[in-house]
Amino acid sequence: MKKLAVLLISLSLLLMGACSMQPPEWAKPAKKENLKDIKIGLSVSTLNNPFFVSLRDGVQKEAKALGVQVKVVDAQNDSAKQINDVEDLIQQGVDLLLINPTDSAAISTAVQSANNIGIPVVTLDRSAEKGKVATLVASDNIKGGEMAADYIVKKLGENVQVAELEGVPGASATRERGKGFHNIADQKLKVTAKQAADFDRTKGLTVMENLLQANPDIKAVFAHNDEMALGAIEAINSSGKDIMVIGFDGNDDALNAIKAGKMEATVAQQPDLIGKLAIDAGIDVLKGKKVPKNIPAPLKLVVKE
Repeated sequence: MKKLAVLLISLSLLLMGACSMQPPEWAKPAKKENLKDIKIGLSVSTLNNPFFVSLRDGVQKEAKALGVQVKVVDAQNDSAKQINDVEDLIQQGVDLLLINPTDSAAISTAVQSANNIGIPVVTLDRSAEKGKVATLVASDNIKGGEMAADYIVKKLGENVQVAELEGVPGASATRERGKGFHNIADQKLKVTAKQAADFDRTKGLTVMENLLQANPDIKAVFAHNDEMALGAIEAINSSGKDIMVIGFDGNDDALNAIKAGKMEATVAQQPDLIGKLAIDAGIDVLKGKKVPKNIPAPLKLVVKE
């Protein structure tokens, strides 16, 4: 009877330990006082987009200035690859994870894996739906969408027909930019067509061609990023129509297109600043300092001067 009681107590303790949300001390990363000993993992959604290249560069520049190591991995817009990439970074013993999610829901499992062994996570530009994130460093995407809609109303008036090129379904930036745009557009414009083009220039071209055929009276287009906007411009030029196009990001190609009069405007972000702020916030977390749940990077509407 005594043996049975001891066995039951042992099993109870084991189950209690397994159910604890806190990782055992041996599994937690060792605290490092010297910045040169800190290893940071950066997972980027895609490096086939100038915006995220600038974001990576901002991270690397600040890391170099601080003397910390950064390992960069490119998810290539593949959620499954990104999860594997982050798991690999965890296995390599990084002290901090910076994640720019391809999909805000899908990345949650990887965030939770980091949580389970006490590795802090900072997200950049897009959030994670589940798991503990120390902070999200991003532009105010909702405000940016509102800025785009307000500009269309200001330039073309109310009730004009507009189209919307949406980003990757499931990405928080897609939801937020769309939400901001519709906060204004649903009251003052007629959004007659919208379709996902996955933040991709080639898809932006193809989707815009299809939208123009089905909606010949469109007067303006809001694209959730500059890459899709630039693709849309190619389709519009081929159609011979005069349609206002507004993008989001402020990448070099878009700024040049605005100067040349080919693109109307872009809601410009500062991806290099987002990268810098993410590194700084992550280091503060490692030092035990409190950081805000959201760290904003300023936006501005860029038009031809």
